[in-house]
Amino acid sequence: MTTDTLVMPSVTAPPHSHRLRQVLHDSGYALLSLPVGVLFFVVVVTGLAAGIGTVVIWVGLAVLALTLLAARGSATLERAQLPTVLGRPVPRPAYLPGEGGPVRRLLTPLRDPQSWLDALHAVLRLPLAVLAFSVTVTFWAIALGGITYGLWDWALPQEGNEDLFELLGFDGGTSLRIVGYTLIGLLAAAVLPFAVRAVAVLQAQLGRVLLTSRAATQAELGRLSRGRDAAVAAEAVALRRLERDIHDGPQQHLVRLGMDLSRAQRQLDRDPSAARTTLAGAGVLAREALEELRALSRGIAPPVLADRGLAAVLAALAARSPVPVELAVDLPGERLAPATENTAYFVVSEALANVAKHSGADVCRVEVGLVGDVLRVVVEDDGTGGAVLVPGHGLAGLADRLRAVDGVLTVDNPRGGPTRTVAELPWA
Repeated sequence: MTTDTLVMPSVTAPPHSHRLRQVLHDSGYALLSLPVGVLFFVVVVTGLAAGIGTVVIWVGLAVLALTLLAARGSATLERAQLPTVLGRPVPRPAYLPGEGGPVRRLLTPLRDPQSWLDALHAVLRLPLAVLAFSVTVTFWAIALGGITYGLWDWALPQEGNEDLFELLGFDGGTSLRIVGYTLIGLLAAAVLPFAVRAVAVLQAQLGRVLLTSRAATQAELGRLSRGRDAAVAAEAVALRRLERDIHDGPQQHLVRLGMDLSRAQRQLDRDPSAARTTLAGAGVLAREALEELRALSRGIAPPVLADRGLAAVLAALAARSPVPVELAVDLPGERLAPATENTAYFVVSEALANVAKHSGADVCRVEVGLVGDVLRVVVEDDGTGGAVLVPGHGLAGLADRLRAVDGVLTVDNPRGGPTRTVAELPWA
């Protein structure tokens, strides 16, 4: 079970234009919580007691399951009200789905931790609901009764009754009584938004901790799982591209090189001149294979990235690009996280490769810098466009790679160009 801390946010009343609306929301929430809280407290406590008491004859399991379903109804109502009180959306947990036969589906709530948290909330919310109801009714009664006291003072019997001011020793008659109670009502009206807000937020925080914290954990686990899947997908795409490039390039050259060397060996005795020509061609093939292997190694991760950092490797990329590159790098003196540097390198490398192959651009601009806690990489060219996020291709692989490190890839490619690729990823 995930634990959380009851953190009280500020109970300062919202701006004047929204204050009345918030007070009404908080008051309605506090007033409605008491009858709802009493109802579900009775249902849940009774159901848990009856279920635990009869669990030895198996009937108790069904009673407990139905009780947890009732607690889920209470939790659903509470989650529907939390955004209005807290001022922000709240995540909703995913309950275990019912699977298997009828009996197994009936008992599914017993295996769901969130169902037990719902029941715990139904029990613990009642004291806070009583407090919120009492404070809300008290302040509204004092505020409304005091402000309007002058309208109904005449209806109160005066003989045999002593009001508050007479008990305190003041004898100012009706005027003092009306003025005094009106001032008390005004004071209560001024404090009311803060008091009602405080008890409403206190009760809502209990709901947030018990009813939504597990949902936040589930969402984080889902995000991490998607990031992991994206990383696996990106690596799979990169490996397939590397295998295809090796097969189509260096492997073909090396196969032909082996054939030429065998032919030259056979020609040495009977035709030395032809052997020399064959060896010269083999040397060209060897150099071409070496250049292609170097190019492929840059697609993996060049040694200069680990040795000298991101700025140096980007400068080398810009120098090798067939399209002229204007490079602007603004990075701190200390090195970034290795995953961040590798990802930024692959973004620029893939983007420049796309510019050279598809854009028809005359110039390309690369900007790399920190914006707050985000590393922002921008690659923009003046070409005709053509960069799209197609599954299985380079940019889609980059998007998956960025997703694995909580980054985002955006491609702006209007008709006719230019193409602007923006990658944002956490740098620490």
